[in-house]
Amino acid sequence: MSDGPFDVFALIIAIIAFIIAIKASSQAAELRRRLSSLEEMFRAQRPVQPPLIPADVWADAPPTTSAAPPPLVPQAEPEAEAPPPLVTEDISPPPLEASTEADATPPLPAPAPGFEERLGTRWVVWIGGLALALGGFFMVRYSIEAGLLGPGVRVFLGGVFALALLGAGEWSRRKESISNIAALPIANIPAILTAAGTAVAFATIYAAYALYGFLVPATAFVLLGLVALGTLAAALLHGPALAGLGVVGAFVTPILVSSGKPDYWALYIYLAVVTAASFGLARIRLWRWLAVTTIAFAVLWIFPGLDTSDLQVAPHAFHVIAGFVLAALLVVCGFMFGPTIEDGEIEPVSSGSLGAYLFGAMLIVLSSAHADLALMAFTLLVGATLLVAWRAPAATGALGAAAATVFVVFAEWAVRANPDMLVLPGGPMAGIAPTAIDSAVTLHLVMAAIFAAGFGIAGFLAQGRSNSAIIPVVWSVAGVATPIAILVALYARIAHLDRSIPFAILAVLLAAAFGAATEALARRETRPGAMISTALFATGTLGALALALTFALEKGWLTIALALMSLGTAWISMQRPIPFLRWLAAIFAGLVTARIGYDPRIVGDAVGTTPIFNWLLWGYGLPAASFWAASLFLRRRADDAPLRMLESAAILFTALLAFMEIRHFATGGNMTSAPSLLEFALQVCITLALAIGLERLRLRSRSVVHNVGAVVLTVIGGLVGVFGLLLLENPLLWRTDVGGAVFNLLLLGYALPAVLMLLLSYAVAGERGKAYANTIAGGALLFALTYVTLEIRRFYHGPILSSGATTGAEQYTYSIGWLGFGVVLLGVGILVNSERARLASAVVIALTILKAFVIDMSTLTGVYRALSFMCLGIVLVAIGWLYQRILFRRQIAPPPAPQTST
Repeated sequence: MSDGPFDVFALIIAIIAFIIAIKASSQAAELRRRLSSLEEMFRAQRPVQPPLIPADVWADAPPTTSAAPPPLVPQAEPEAEAPPPLVTEDISPPPLEASTEADATPPLPAPAPGFEERLGTRWVVWIGGLALALGGFFMVRYSIEAGLLGPGVRVFLGGVFALALLGAGEWSRRKESISNIAALPIANIPAILTAAGTAVAFATIYAAYALYGFLVPATAFVLLGLVALGTLAAALLHGPALAGLGVVGAFVTPILVSSGKPDYWALYIYLAVVTAASFGLARIRLWRWLAVTTIAFAVLWIFPGLDTSDLQVAPHAFHVIAGFVLAALLVVCGFMFGPTIEDGEIEPVSSGSLGAYLFGAMLIVLSSAHADLALMAFTLLVGATLLVAWRAPAATGALGAAAATVFVVFAEWAVRANPDMLVLPGGPMAGIAPTAIDSAVTLHLVMAAIFAAGFGIAGFLAQGRSNSAIIPVVWSVAGVATPIAILVALYARIAHLDRSIPFAILAVLLAAAFGAATEALARRETRPGAMISTALFATGTLGALALALTFALEKGWLTIALALMSLGTAWISMQRPIPFLRWLAAIFAGLVTARIGYDPRIVGDAVGTTPIFNWLLWGYGLPAASFWAASLFLRRRADDAPLRMLESAAILFTALLAFMEIRHFATGGNMTSAPSLLEFALQVCITLALAIGLERLRLRSRSVVHNVGAVVLTVIGGLVGVFGLLLLENPLLWRTDVGGAVFNLLLLGYALPAVLMLLLSYAVAGERGKAYANTIAGGALLFALTYVTLEIRRFYHGPILSSGATTGAEQYTYSIGWLGFGVVLLGVGILVNSERARLASAVVIALTILKAFVIDMSTLTGVYRALSFMCLGIVLVAIGWLYQRILFRRQIAPPPAPQTST
């Protein structure tokens, strides 16, 4: 067998020990400097013991590395003139009479050690410790290469050298504790020597096992474990350097010593002992990092064997249960032997330690295909989590991990029974499918009942038990979310997402329970977090009712159910003014919007072909009505973000209802076909009508959402009109059948939008900018003139406007029609005294003049050309006469009266 593994292992351990020792020594040096500064400041005559500082939380306090703990109180330097009087109990500063001038000024902090001091007192010792460890390794290697000593002698000498280093470390520790030399402890000589001896001991035992075969795996395993445990014990005296080395060595030992057939019971019993020792050391010295490191290694040791077909559930379950119990006893603050902590504070290590072992139990359940024993162990740990969190608020954060793991377990169980859920765009997920060894449904149902009742009842009873707001809120979140999540998972597993009246009844019962809890909490006196918890239980009530509707109705009714939940939440917010309920109503609206984005047709291909009265009416109309009503409820109390979200949803669903129904009608139910002139015409008309309605509504509500919504709809209508009606589906450009002579698509697509634009321009006049209103009026004029032109075209060419040549009579009719349209506008402007109508008339007549001189003069011949210009001239003269006689009539001043002589 080669010596390569021995060299690599020896070098790695030596470097790890060297790095850990350097870090520990730096921390110890910083602590020494602080103590020296305190000595200079207090100048006490004799050591005086200050009050003890309770170690009530996990703290990252700098560790001590000397043989004995540092003195509780720094000693002051004795004065040179006379021996100081003894001070026993009085810890007040000396009287002013005895103060010297030097005592009046605060002493300067001790200077930082210079390069020479660092070189002589620290670096030399660190390098020396590393050299000792490497020297032992290299000596063994040299003896092997030179053939000087046999394998047995080499192992023996390695053990002797390790014992010598350990003895030297202990001797130097004791020597240092009685020494008066202050500079040597900074060098951390005892810890360096002990770490080097531990590394050599590890290497020697491993060499005896792996290289020479002197030890069987069981013996090597026990010896390496004893060395690791001894290293952890020595860390009580020598500080964190040995603790880090010991915990790494202890958890790495099972990797170094392996056999062909792993014995998981022996492994996990050994790891339980190591975990107990590490947690105990972390508790005594309050080393947070050691507890976290131990938990991380313990969780990693769960993975071996999980991916095998013959998974041994019992030893794996023992591992997570033992680790959970040890963490609860020694790590969780405020529970049994853990550190104390202030009431109402959630401590991360306490919560994370329990969550880590819950995660491990969940992995065992999933890997074993929900074996009964794994499920029982998981149930036990979840129940224990509730118990520990109830007794120790510091571990309340573990409730989130418990709820999450419960949901994952039941969700994975539901997915296994529904392979269709696994069909993704990339194909089914590999390795997940129903198996013959899946656990029975009965056991899952019993677990579900236990979890739902446990989380729900505990979440309700935990209200008012803490002076902190976060504690009851976490309990209420877990108490509401877990039963709902379990119910959804069971519905997916058993009912396969189809209609199920029994599950609807369960959802109603759950809603009733949450509603009773809400009422009970609302009647209690105000406590920290009570308002939020009450809102959360109210949320659970509405969520359970939404599930009941979903379970009892077809899938398309989920959209309607969620929208009705938004309305119900808004109404409840009027009865119970809980701020969160307003946000909850907005959240339901957001869920419905997301549902629409996923499937705009609500029920897929089952929309139906009946115009108007189809699934689009219910899927968009009922949510729109619900959101409008909910916004009215919310507006009674405040104009805030939730109200604006609901108003936005109401406008969106109203517009979508119109757009989708128009598309369904125009396409005959084929929602994927290309748009047409009819669809664009209806879209523009509906959009403009909605914009007019919002313009009127915003004058009453003064809502910024109604204001912005009106502008957005106006812009959408204008864009659809310009690009859709004038370009993409213009019957002059494309072959389109416009229908009858008068009642046709031209009337719907151009005349009616012109009228709606005109009404919209008057609706915004005086309320918005003048340019905005005039732009809309200009659009009305454009569409009206287009309608006149296309209707004349329809008279000459029939329903297909794009076919046939333009005759002289048609060109003449265009001019007469435009001229007549301009005269009508002028007459309207004069009758109603509208400057805008008169300006529109001027624009139309100007276009007519331009056409006469550019088009008619070049294309018309004979009598049509003469008639065109004659009519134009007559009309222009008549217009001038109207302006002079009616609009701008000048009064002639009467002649002055004749002067009479007296």
